[in-house]
Amino acid sequence: MKFEYCTLFKDVQLSGLYHDSKTFADAIPKVSWANAQQAYEQITTPMTNESLRQFIEQHFLFAPQPELQAMSNVKTVQEYIQALWPKLQRSGFKTTNNSLLVLERDYVVPGGRFNEIYYWDSYFTALGLEDNGNIALIEAMVDNFVSLIDRFGCVPNGNRSYYTSRSQPPVLALMVNLLMPYKKSDIEWLKRMTRAMQHEHAFWHQGEAFLSEKVPAHGRVVRLANGMQLNRYWDDKAEPRPESYAEDIADAQQLPANLREDFFRNIRAACESGWDFSARWLDDESRLLSINTTNRIPVDLNALLYELEQTLSDCLTMVDEISQAQVFANRASARKSAIVKWLWSEHQQWFCDFDLTKGQLSSVLSLAGCVPLFSGIVSDHQAKLIGKKLREEFLRAGGLVSCLSKTTQQWDSPNGWAPLQWFAISGLRDYGQLDLAREIAHRWLTMLEQDFAIRGCLLEKYNVCEPRKTAGGGEYQVQQGFGWTNGVTSRLHTLFG
Repeated sequence: MKFEYCTLFKDVQLSGLYHDSKTFADAIPKVSWANAQQAYEQITTPMTNESLRQFIEQHFLFAPQPELQAMSNVKTVQEYIQALWPKLQRSGFKTTNNSLLVLERDYVVPGGRFNEIYYWDSYFTALGLEDNGNIALIEAMVDNFVSLIDRFGCVPNGNRSYYTSRSQPPVLALMVNLLMPYKKSDIEWLKRMTRAMQHEHAFWHQGEAFLSEKVPAHGRVVRLANGMQLNRYWDDKAEPRPESYAEDIADAQQLPANLREDFFRNIRAACESGWDFSARWLDDESRLLSINTTNRIPVDLNALLYELEQTLSDCLTMVDEISQAQVFANRASARKSAIVKWLWSEHQQWFCDFDLTKGQLSSVLSLAGCVPLFSGIVSDHQAKLIGKKLREEFLRAGGLVSCLSKTTQQWDSPNGWAPLQWFAISGLRDYGQLDLAREIAHRWLTMLEQDFAIRGCLLEKYNVCEPRKTAGGGEYQVQQGFGWTNGVTSRLHTLFG
């Protein structure tokens, strides 16, 4: 039995001993989960929270979190980033008795409560590692992703056993392209990467053979009215998340019993998106209980899958598999056409998610709409319209706000996130809008410098509307570190000084 199904785990999570459910999901058994569960079953008297705490101390350990602010000799953001990389690096390992999945090569964690590798974080982290000249560590992380694909059919959300039913925005192709200048003469490496990307593509398209007019959606694939095909976020499991067990149970109890499984699946699918949580996924922006992720076709996911298909076509050409290269070139072309047809709003002059329930584009405008710009999908005319809207509606004192909807969710206004700054800035540079790209970078870096002068650290997210206020929202306190903030900030310093 997996540990998250045992009575010990459920009882501890519901006891309220830990403010953050992830704490116990990441606990390290001194012997094994089975041993601890067996000992727990032998207790015949009712346990108080104090006796339960003592039992946990007897049977479990918890990984220490490095003190990220204990760097008194660090005076600048650049020095902080350099000093932080070793603190975020973890050594590969071959055995495990806890929720961690084995990774045999070294890797980088985001920081704070996130003491494991995260899939889409790693691309943005890699930007900074490349600036630092640590190509070997980027290659090691990619090798770990290939290993995870071999074992689980996808790159899980993170290297935890409770993450294996979902992935995250697919960035393996971006990391392969980042490494290409250093590895393109290594044909065996290229072949291995190509096979891994093919397997990842197959994961996102499981069940597409079942699609028809009568079966328009299956898992992560959706057939649209004109026969075009796009993808959505999904999770095969419809149950509480182990890392947020108490929170999910408490939320679900507010719903009728027949709606709870859909709620759990939609919560999990939103976690696969990386945007956990946002008005993007909510039918009612004021209620998390209205989450409906699986009935959205996300613009960012499909733009990244276009990148994957383009990269596969290029790599297959390089290894002389020409017929397969053409297959993926055709798929990329079809996806580009579908994105432009179904996800571009002429009225909003923006790329939006498509709401399958309503049969129309979502009214929520977010920086996910910049990913087609980043991926080179948009026309020059569309690029100019996107740039205009970024400047007039998304640009704030500290950079770009992640979403124009102001809610209590952490991926909405007033918050800004490093990866979304990068998607927008990189896309603008590719389309020649250098002044706007520079202005966004300048505001982001200025905000970070001012915040760093007060806190002495970098954070996972920022309030870009009122930079002197700490970002809020979400299920946990804002975390220090932070892998992708370090990586993107490093790259912006490299590009803009």
